[in-house]
Amino acid sequence: MTVLVTGASGLVGSHVVEALVARGEPVRALVRGPSRTIAAALGAEPIEGDVTDAAAWRGAVDGVRAIVHAAAIVQRRAGWARYFAVNVEGTRLAANAAGAAGAHLIHISSVAVYRGSAGYVPGDDPRGEDEPFSPIANTDFYGRTKRLAEDVVREAAERGALDVVALRPNVIYGERDRLFTPRVLRALEWPWLPQIGPGTNRISCVYAGNVAAAAVAALAAPPRGFRAYNVTRDGGPALSQREFFTAFATALGRPYKTLPIPLPLATTVTRFLVAPRLARAAVSFLSGDNPYSDDRIRAELNWQPPTPAPDAIRRTVAWFIANEKPGR
Repeated sequence: MTVLVTGASGLVGSHVVEALVARGEPVRALVRGPSRTIAAALGAEPIEGDVTDAAAWRGAVDGVRAIVHAAAIVQRRAGWARYFAVNVEGTRLAANAAGAAGAHLIHISSVAVYRGSAGYVPGDDPRGEDEPFSPIANTDFYGRTKRLAEDVVREAAERGALDVVALRPNVIYGERDRLFTPRVLRALEWPWLPQIGPGTNRISCVYAGNVAAAAVAALAAPPRGFRAYNVTRDGGPALSQREFFTAFATALGRPYKTLPIPLPLATTVTRFLVAPRLARAAVSFLSGDNPYSDDRIRAELNWQPPTPAPDAIRRTVAWFIANEKPGR
C-alpha cells in the first residue's frame, strides 16, 4: 500500500520520498502546485493541495497505509497565525486523516519541543526523550508550534484515534536544504571562519537522509500509541566542530582557515551568520557538544543511521555545486 508524504519538496520530506522509492514503496505526495514537478521527479505521485485544507487531505489519503508528515514552516518571515495554521492545524488535519484512513502517522517534530529554537544548551548528561519541557519564548513561533503540534498527535493517540511516532531531529543539513547548509557555504567564502572554543566539540547536526532512514524504521515499527524519538546523529564517529567544517571546505575544494573568537565577541560575530535573535543560541550550538541522546530509537527501532557524516557532507556539497553553484 501507498505511503503519503507531506513536505515532499522540502528537506526531510524529499529524502523520505527518495528512501521509500528506493525500497520500491508506492509514494504519494501532498504538495502545493509549484512543487508538483519536484515530487514527480523524486518518484512520488503528486496530489495537489495544501496541508491546511481538510478537503485536500480527504482526497490524498485514499488507500494509504501510513502518512509521513514533514510539512512545516521553520524559519520564514511569517506571523503567528501562519505558523499556527501550518504547523499546528496542518498537523491536526494530518492526525484526523490518519485516523480516518486507519493509517500509521510519522510526525516529523524537532528537538525544539524541549526548550525552543534557542535551546541548544550544552550539558554533561545526554538528554533523552523524557526530559521535562522548559518554557519557550513567546517570539519563538517555530518552537511553540512544534510543541503544540506534538500535543495534538499525542492527545489523538491517547484517545485511541491513531498510532503516532514523533521524530525529533536537531539541526538538519543535506541536499535541498534552505537554511543551515547555505549559511555554511556562504561562511566558507570568507578568508577565515570564526572558531568559537577549541573546536573539539561535537555539534548538534544530523543529515536529512539519516532522518529519512529513521522515518522508514518508524514505518516498520509495531503500533504502540504515541512514542517520541530523538534523531540527532549521523552514522560513524561523530565529527568535531573543526572536522565538520573542514569536511565542507574539502568538498568545496577550499582551504579551511579559522580565526579563534573570544566568547564575549562570539555573539556579535555570529549575527553575520544567523538571524540576530538566534545569535546567542548559535554560539551555544557551535561551541557546545550535541546535548541530545538518540539511544532510544537505536534500541527500540534498530535505527542505525546509514550515512556517515563525511559521506553526507560530500553528497550535500555535490548537490549544491550542481544545482546552486555556491560562490560562483
